[in-house]
Amino acid sequence: MNIIILNNKRGHSRTVHLPRRLPWLLFGLMVVVPMAFGMGGWYLMQYLDEPLFSDQAAQQWRLEVKRNKEEVGKLRQRTDEELRALTLRLADMQARLVRLDALGERLVDVAGIRSDEFDFGMGPAMGGPESREDGGDSYQAPAFSDALDDMVATLERREQQLDILESLLNNRHQERQAALAGRPISRGWMSSRYGYRTDPFNGKLAMHKGVDFAGKDGSDIVATASGVVTYSGERWGYGLMVEINHGNGLSTRYGHARELLVKPGDIVKPGAVIAKMGSSGRSTGPHVHYEVLRNGRQVNPQPYIYRPRH
Repeated sequence: MNIIILNNKRGHSRTVHLPRRLPWLLFGLMVVVPMAFGMGGWYLMQYLDEPLFSDQAAQQWRLEVKRNKEEVGKLRQRTDEELRALTLRLADMQARLVRLDALGERLVDVAGIRSDEFDFGMGPAMGGPESREDGGDSYQAPAFSDALDDMVATLERREQQLDILESLLNNRHQERQAALAGRPISRGWMSSRYGYRTDPFNGKLAMHKGVDFAGKDGSDIVATASGVVTYSGERWGYGLMVEINHGNGLSTRYGHARELLVKPGDIVKPGAVIAKMGSSGRSTGPHVHYEVLRNGRQVNPQPYIYRPRH
């Protein structure tokens, strides 16, 4: 390949001889080499290294964001449900507190306790020196938890007051139940009083340490107060007899029964049928011999007989 170079000033020309392969070399440098570099780079991008942000990575990121949103939504829903449950619990405790206050005030009124002796609307008085071992400032719970804690503490105080009030009422009820009152029979009449009388068997003057109530054979003999049966069986002179301990040193005896309906250890209430009237033992006919003993000694039962039964 020849290249002719012309000189305009001098009118001469010059011929330059080039190798025949030079055009192919130039073509290769200008076309083939850039194409080879481009394809090599594409190859490296596709097969030798992963892209920094591919469609798959974007899809995975979107899925992760969606999953996180669902977790946050579930957590928020669970928190709302727990808050509603706590709110309902607080409302229920407030309603219980109102009922307890109403019940307590009613019981105080029924029990006849003076308001200056037992104020149900105030907490029980308590106190004591502060312990030196107490620590400093403690963790402060949220306001809602404080409200629940205060309500629980108030309910506990009210329940404690109701327990105290119940004890007072039970004591008064037990005192009334244990108080001797009324006759030991459901039907019948008084046939012999307490004191000296003519003995029906020997005609001599003798001390009668009880009161006799006559009635129909087999009629009920009832307890005149609550207590514990300490004796139920046959005893000389009394025939079939029941003895009841009422506490505070008081006891009663019911003699001449035809049938005994209780046994030692039984707890009886006022008016409970304990035996059937008969004429067992030293007796002239169906009746019950009723005695009242204070600290083991017979006393006149008549003041207790005429006392009204509650």
